[in-house]
Amino acid sequence: MNNAVYKLERPSNELALDYRPGSEEACLLREEVERQRRMQVEIPMIIGGKEIRTGNVSDVVMPHDHAHKLGHFHKAGKAEVEMAIESALAARSEWALLSWEERVSIALKVAELISTKYRFMINAATMLGQSKNIWQAEIDSACEIADFLRFNCYNASELFSGQPVQSFSSMNRLEYRPLEGFVYTVTPFNFTAIACNLNMAPVIMGKVTVWKPATTSILSSYYLMKIYQEAGLPGGVINFVPGSGSVISDVVLKHKYFAGLHFTGSNETFNTLWQEISKNIHAYRSYPRVVGETGGKDFVFAHNSADLDELATAIVLGAFEYQGQKCSASSRSYIPKSIWPALKVKLLERIAKIRMGDPADPQNLMGAVIDEKAFDFIVSHIEAAKASSDVEVLAGSGHDKSKGYFIEPTLLLCKDPKYATMETELFGPVMSLAVYDDDKFEETLRLCDETSPYGLTGSVFSRDKYAATAACRALRYAAGNFYLNDKTTGAVVGQQPFGGSRGSGTNDKVGSSFNLIRWISPRSIKENFTPPKDVLYPHMG
Repeated sequence: MNNAVYKLERPSNELALDYRPGSEEACLLREEVERQRRMQVEIPMIIGGKEIRTGNVSDVVMPHDHAHKLGHFHKAGKAEVEMAIESALAARSEWALLSWEERVSIALKVAELISTKYRFMINAATMLGQSKNIWQAEIDSACEIADFLRFNCYNASELFSGQPVQSFSSMNRLEYRPLEGFVYTVTPFNFTAIACNLNMAPVIMGKVTVWKPATTSILSSYYLMKIYQEAGLPGGVINFVPGSGSVISDVVLKHKYFAGLHFTGSNETFNTLWQEISKNIHAYRSYPRVVGETGGKDFVFAHNSADLDELATAIVLGAFEYQGQKCSASSRSYIPKSIWPALKVKLLERIAKIRMGDPADPQNLMGAVIDEKAFDFIVSHIEAAKASSDVEVLAGSGHDKSKGYFIEPTLLLCKDPKYATMETELFGPVMSLAVYDDDKFEETLRLCDETSPYGLTGSVFSRDKYAATAACRALRYAAGNFYLNDKTTGAVVGQQPFGGSRGSGTNDKVGSSFNLIRWISPRSIKENFTPPKDVLYPHMG
């Protein structure tokens, strides 16, 4: 028995490669992209460590060239979902009893494999399957995955070391038990790192999962699952079950041992799942933990003291990197009238530099939006804005889905600060701006706070410290990740724990102990060295 007290050192963030032209990493990534582009991968379910095929398949395509098939995946039916639940429950006891050091050793090996051996493979899959450019793939599927895993392992070690006060007559201790049952993980298309973290965070804490990956990011998710297996994750701890969300959820949410939901996605889906959980609450062994990160209508708020070059760059990058398909992407801005004419010039200059196309081309900042449904929804709002007398289209608005789902970076000036695109989450490359009178700074802060039902990210640009402080106070609940003189995107694990409240989710801060503690159920244990032998207390004589 290993009875050593083991402590992990606080990790450093994974360094991103810059892929400069002619560099070794640029050449290796290009070769891997071309290798995967030539392949067609058959993607089975992986349940209990075994590959399962149903023959009910759907194609995996590239959003920027949707006629190009990268492969196909087998979809789960009711029987396969039930099999996945049984496999998870069969693995639960042994995995929970494994020491935390052994569990984190697997997670740390996954981090090492992804940051070294499989770095270019997972990046290429993210580029091709999710239309991310080189840099966006690197900071997501390589760096952020490694950071999530390493920081979660470190945070778990810190959490487990917390113990209660001792007394002379007893020994007190806390046992950090995993939740009793399995966790249902529903992962989104836009971040490979989130697909990893939503599973591995509960797994590090001793849980088992049934994983429903987004069908539009199925290639990178499948490679993640294969890497888990290579790292030594036992069969059944994570069960990879692609398919229809309604089919899978109908089985999962009725099961007695459903213990928790770890979710990132739309408000509509999250609300539906929560309602189903509530309907079935009487059937569960324990009250489930519901952890979710949903939508955002993220803002950039400028004071008239803002540096215009910094402000313009933050608006353009925050709104248009990865086609605006980040939960944290900027999509509404509030600009003082006195700086608007000069800022407008700088915005248009920066937007004119943006190239759009195949993300494997290092000159392209933008790729395609994820699928036709997303394309049609975003375009419907752009076309409505073009027809509205309340909106002036300053840049972009073009779109074409003949080859890929391409939408130009679009800048809208809204006369009405409550126009639809100032309030509605579009999840695409559209930035809406409202111009306000300089003397209505505080009034417009209140407008910003009240306009959106969300509370995910936001930023304030000001060189006036009093104004910045006033904005920070006024927008206290408007953003769970709040930035001063920075864009709304790019939270780094260990530095800016990510998550929002209001309509943006449960704010359990992924990559931190706030999230990990949701997957355990502590037990207090007291051993009394001197139990009483009489029923009378001393004051009774």
